[in-house]
Amino acid sequence: MVSLGDFNLSLVIAAIGSALGAGVAGMSAIGAWKKAYSLNKAAPFILVAFVGAPLSQTIYGMILRNAIQGAAFEAGNLAQVLIGTFAGCAMGLSAFMQGKASAKACDALAETGKGFGNYIMVIGIIETVALFIMVFCLTALP
Repeated sequence: MVSLGDFNLSLVIAAIGSALGAGVAGMSAIGAWKKAYSLNKAAPFILVAFVGAPLSQTIYGMILRNAIQGAAFEAGNLAQVLIGTFAGCAMGLSAFMQGKASAKACDALAETGKGFGNYIMVIGIIETVALFIMVFCLTALP
């Protein structure tokens, strides 16, 4: 039997991916700052933008969760649960991979001081995957 609690999966799984992605990027930013401090160089604060990038997938998971909860509910219909589950997994994976790309961007920017625009474009492309998932799943709801 499907319960309304099952519809939280898009939010929960996307949030797990966001936490993992932000964690990976955060560890890299801390390492980059440590290296800058040890060399008596200025630590680039802009690395925080890379660390925060994976957090938006949690918002997409919440938007989808709210839409699933507001959609016509039929007892025993697993379609909404499956949409939430698979969309949450895809958004969570997008957030995790965005965190990994952000980690590399932190390292590169701290070392060279150049390329912020290029790095943020790559992170934005990965972000687009999560946006597509959210939009396509919203259109698939009854």
